[in-house]
Amino acid sequence: MLDSTQTAVSAGRKTVPAQLDALVIGAGVAGLYQLHQLRELGLKVHGCDAAGDVGGTWYWNRYPGAKFDSEAYIYQYLFDEGLYKGWTWSERFPAQPEIERWLHYVTDSLNLRDSLSFSTTVTNATFNEDTGRWTVETDQRDVIDTQYLVCCTGMLSAPLQDRFPGQASFEGDIVHTARYPREGLDMAGKRVGVIGTGATGIQVIQTIAPEVDRLTVFVRTPQYVLPMKNPKYGPEEAAWYKGRFEELRSNLPHHFAGFEYDFENTWADLTPAQRHAVLEEMHADGSLKLWLASFAEIFFDEAVSEEVSEFVREKMRARLKDPALIDILVPKSGDYGFGTHRVPLESNYLEAYLRDNVQAVSVRDNPIAEIVPQGVKLADGTVHELDVIIMAVGFDAGSGALTRINITGRNGMTIRDEWAKDIRTTMGLMKYGFPNFFMTGAPLAPSAALCNMTTCLQQQTEWIAGCIGYMRDSGQDMIEPTLETEDAWVAHHDETASANLISKTDSWYNGANIEGKPRRVLSYTGGVGTYRAKCEEIARSGYASFAQTRVKAPQSA
Repeated sequence: MLDSTQTAVSAGRKTVPAQLDALVIGAGVAGLYQLHQLRELGLKVHGCDAAGDVGGTWYWNRYPGAKFDSEAYIYQYLFDEGLYKGWTWSERFPAQPEIERWLHYVTDSLNLRDSLSFSTTVTNATFNEDTGRWTVETDQRDVIDTQYLVCCTGMLSAPLQDRFPGQASFEGDIVHTARYPREGLDMAGKRVGVIGTGATGIQVIQTIAPEVDRLTVFVRTPQYVLPMKNPKYGPEEAAWYKGRFEELRSNLPHHFAGFEYDFENTWADLTPAQRHAVLEEMHADGSLKLWLASFAEIFFDEAVSEEVSEFVREKMRARLKDPALIDILVPKSGDYGFGTHRVPLESNYLEAYLRDNVQAVSVRDNPIAEIVPQGVKLADGTVHELDVIIMAVGFDAGSGALTRINITGRNGMTIRDEWAKDIRTTMGLMKYGFPNFFMTGAPLAPSAALCNMTTCLQQQTEWIAGCIGYMRDSGQDMIEPTLETEDAWVAHHDETASANLISKTDSWYNGANIEGKPRRVLSYTGGVGTYRAKCEEIARSGYASFAQTRVKAPQSA
């Protein structure tokens, strides 16, 4: 079995300083910007990451076909015009290698490398109530004393690697997409199986289908898919989007999902013909526009959801044609509505199944029982013999990256135990019982799932930097949401979530992919603009609903 952990050890790893004002965990989109901001405040700050270099999700997810499904020119930092315009994208939806290069460009442009330690996994973090500081330990035997702990650990960064009995017995190569080997896999002439047909699995399947001898795809839940249009960018296109910098900086933070487009149509105001025209236009755009800018009613009104879902199903059926494939690959009326699961963009994904070397195997009613030395064994005893198994089986989303660290707050409270009972946060930024502890991409914020990630992560890191700056200016040592503040946010979050169809649909959006995980919609569904306004209101109040204290000086003998 291939060792797919891929935690590269960097030569000359920097030791994390023993004494800090702030430690940032994670060197992806959020962590890099957070490190930059806190350093600009004059703090002694350092970042660390388990990966061998910067990139976060774009370091780990290097599987075949990995790419953006947000347009490249909006998946960017907007705090600095020079930084934005200094990088030119090659196409509308670039692939992982180009994205990784962009994050290296950001890191080097901001001179962040000297403040980063790679191949360093945080194992424990314990809050000291007497000092108001955190003691953090790593697998490299670093012990750090820091006032603030900022976790930019990612919303989809805890892969579910041990999903089936017998995985270790497989005689071929078995890899999770989020731990795909840097050197790749030679799959030419081999029998390859892909387990999982979410956004990641779809990218893998459409990419490797022409390369392998035989591809077997194990399909449990059919997905609504939208075709991607991915034109190449030259000087004219680069000038076009770079000229929109101020427009994008003004608009993205206030749109529902942080994209350049937003809901502008109301279902009841249009005739059936007009509605159909809107759907056709947005489907033809080749982006996520149909999902995030057609009709907001798809999230609330079951009748509208069904009509739009049928529109997408018909588009898929027309491409597949084969009734047997349609039965396996196209969601059925009554399964779930379009947009209540993560909507993948694809490039000839459905056409891949029309190839003679590709087989779709439904495992909805005949599930995978175990992995055996020869391949995948189903409940009815059928064994599909394989040389390579690619696991596109997802993540412990939102909460998983933090529960895999032993984080202990006041009175022995741990994040792991608290979230095993009930997944609660204050705005996905802080947690009652854990002073001076900040999060991005965590549950109960839009960044947990329903947002153009750079839009939301920039906003969250800016709020955190603003809060820490306020604490230093006001002479306070500790800040923590009160229980009443957290109760109020959870109640508002749940009220908003319960009004939409996402809460009524099983998916990783509400933790349904993890047995025993408390059920709650992970992402705030009230919209990115609304969330931002509520965060700004708290900051303007001087964080009035948060407990702020000074550490008492020790008594002299």
